[in-house]
Amino acid sequence: MSATQEIHTQVTPEELAHTFDEAPVDVDLKVYAPEDWITMALFWLMAGCVFLQFFTRYVLNDSYAWTEEIAVNCLIGVVFLGSVMCVRMSRHIQVDVLYHYLPARLTRIMATLVDIARIAFFAYGSWLMWRYLEIVGEEEMVTVELPRNIVFYSVFAAFVLMLARSIQVFIANMRRGYSVLERPEAFQNAED
Repeated sequence: MSATQEIHTQVTPEELAHTFDEAPVDVDLKVYAPEDWITMALFWLMAGCVFLQFFTRYVLNDSYAWTEEIAVNCLIGVVFLGSVMCVRMSRHIQVDVLYHYLPARLTRIMATLVDIARIAFFAYGSWLMWRYLEIVGEEEMVTVELPRNIVFYSVFAAFVLMLARSIQVFIANMRRGYSVLERPEAFQNAED
C-alpha cells in the first residue's frame, strides 16, 4: 500500500450515532484574560473591515477607502495586545538548547537574567511609546476623522500590560524555582 493512499474504516450507523453520546469537552475560559477578549474583538473588527473592503471593491466596484486604514489599525492592536497573551503564557519564541546542557544552577541564573532583561525591555518600550505619544499624539487618521492616538494609546497600553505580565511571570518563576526555559515540558499543557 502506498503512503499516500487513504484508509477508510467502515463505520456502522449505530457506531456513528454513539459518537454523539460522548460527553462534550469542558471548556475553561479562566485561562483567558481581559486583554485576550479585547484582542479577539479587534480581530473580528479587522476581519469585518477586510470583508467589507473586498465586497465593496470586487462586488460593488466602488471601494470604501476607510476600510483599509481601519483594518491596518486593528491589525496593529491585534499584534501588540496579542503579544500580552504571549508574555503571560511564556509563548514568545525562545531558544532553550543551552539550558539542556548546562548545570542547573547556571541555567537558573541565566533564566533570571532573561526575566530581568524582558522586564527592562518592556519598561523601555513603554517609556519610548509614551515619548512618541507626546510627539505625534495629536495627528488624525488619513481617511477617517479620528485621532491616531487611539492606535498609539493601544500600543502604549499593550507595552504597559506586557511589562506588568512580565513582572508576574518573573514572580511566578521565582516562586516556582524554574522557568519555561529550564523545564519546557512543565509548560506543555498550560492551556489544557
